[in-house]
Amino acid sequence: MCEDCGCGITAHHAHSPATVEVLQGLLDANDRVAAHNRSHFDAHGVLALNLMSSPGAGKTALLEATIDAVKHEFRIAVIEGDLETDNDARRIRARGVPAIQITTGNACHLDAPMIHDALHQLSLDKIDLLFIENVGNLVCPASFDLGQHRNIALLSVTEGDDKPAKYPVMFRAAALVLLTKTDLLPVMDDFIPARAEQALRNLANPAPCLALSARKNINFDPWLAWLREEIAALRRRIGEPSHREHHHDHHAAMAR
Repeated sequence: MCEDCGCGITAHHAHSPATVEVLQGLLDANDRVAAHNRSHFDAHGVLALNLMSSPGAGKTALLEATIDAVKHEFRIAVIEGDLETDNDARRIRARGVPAIQITTGNACHLDAPMIHDALHQLSLDKIDLLFIENVGNLVCPASFDLGQHRNIALLSVTEGDDKPAKYPVMFRAAALVLLTKTDLLPVMDDFIPARAEQALRNLANPAPCLALSARKNINFDPWLAWLREEIAALRRRIGEPSHREHHHDHHAAMAR
């Protein structure tokens, strides 16, 4: 676990004034950088989405299928977070999309300064949609604002449908929950999508809960519709300059 975020602190020390002060200072510093990141995204009209889940829930597979579906409609970039290797970044680059790998070492989550450093390797003027694939972990990523506009939590049917109840911080922070790998439901009959959604509702989270399969392209359109509406909502909010609209018209025409 990560020494930076405090998840390795024992219960004996967790509530000491010194520990609380250190952790609060850490989060405050992170939040300042996150606000700076978000101002960059808004200034350039980039929708930033933070994907969070346990390892193996299908974040990269979701990104691959999403890129294939909308890469002629939106300009996409990805920031990948993993403890080691650049395997996922290479998978994304193979789709013709820029991907920046952040190798965190012992850190079990991404933080705002890591994202800020990665942004120096991207041209935000050439991006409409930025996906941040966080480190696979159901605990710490939810506590660190990266400057994203929305959190998306993935829950695969190979996990328990009670995960929202067990990990409330992550699922309570989600603007969208995706139940993934639904093509496996016939052999994973102990996972009931309705129970997973009810666990989400018990957290008083009204976020959409969509069931899909990225690899089999099952029920993928509602996810894409959610993406399009979020991008449109951001453009309405920031008052996107007309030259970007003209670019998208040209981009779409070239794709056709």
